Amino acid sequence: MDQRPAIELRGLTRHFGERTALRGVSVRVAAGATLAVLGHNGAGKSTLLRILATLLRPHAGEVSILGEPLPRRGFAVRAKLGLLAHEPLLYRDLSGWENLVYHARLHGVGERRVEELLESVDMRRRAEDPVRLLSRGMVQRLAVCRAVLHKPALLLLDEPRASLDPAASELVEPLIGRGTGATRVITSHDPSAAVAEADLVLGLKDGRPAFVGPPEKLDARELRELYA
Repeated sequence: MDQRPAIELRGLTRHFGERTALRGVSVRVAAGATLAVLGHNGAGKSTLLRILATLLRPHAGEVSILGEPLPRRGFAVRAKLGLLAHEPLLYRDLSGWENLVYHARLHGVGERRVEELLESVDMRRRAEDPVRLLSRGMVQRLAVCRAVLHKPALLLLDEPRASLDPAASELVEPLIGRGTGATRVITSHDPSAAVAEADLVLGLKDGRPAFVGPPEKLDARELRELYA
C-alpha cells in the first residue's frame, strides 16, 4: 500500500516582490484527510491554495502533491485536483449547462455527470440561464459542480460555503464534505466551522506557520491570536 502523504510541504516560501506571502511552511497531510488553513486576511491562505493548484510557483522549499513534485510535475496532478476559488472560474455569458459541459469535455467526462450534478444542487431549472443573470449563491453552486466534475482526489476549497444559505450548504455537502473520501484543504472565515471538520490545522500568521497540529491541540487563545 502506498503510504505517501497526499500533500507534503517542506519550507515552502513565496514572495511577491519585496513582500513575503509564505515563509517556511511545512506540513504533511495524509490521503483522505482534511487540512484547515486558518489566519486573517493576507495571512497567505489563498497563496498556499494557488501553489497547491499549480497556479503559482514556490520560490523556495519543496512541494509534493499526490506523490508528484511541484512545479516540475504539475501537469501530472492537475487532472486530479478540484479547485473552488474566490472566483467561480465560469464564463459569465455562457449558461451553467454550457460551462459544465465545456469543463466535462476537458476532463473526458460525459454529459450524464453534468446532469446528475445539476440535479444534486437543485440547478437544473436554471441551467440554461447565462451565469451573469444568476445570484451569487447559484453561481457558487455551479462552481462547486465544476470543481467536482471529474471526481478529484484532492479538493482545494477556498471559502467553499461563501454566499450559500443553509439549504444550499446542505445541498453541496455530499459533493465537497468529508464523505467524498477526497483529501481536502479548506480555508474559511469561520474558523470554528473549519476546525470542526479538520483532521489537521495549519495556522498562518503573516505568512509564517504559527500552529501546525490536530484541531484538539489548538486552544482558544491560539485561535484568537491567528486573527489578531
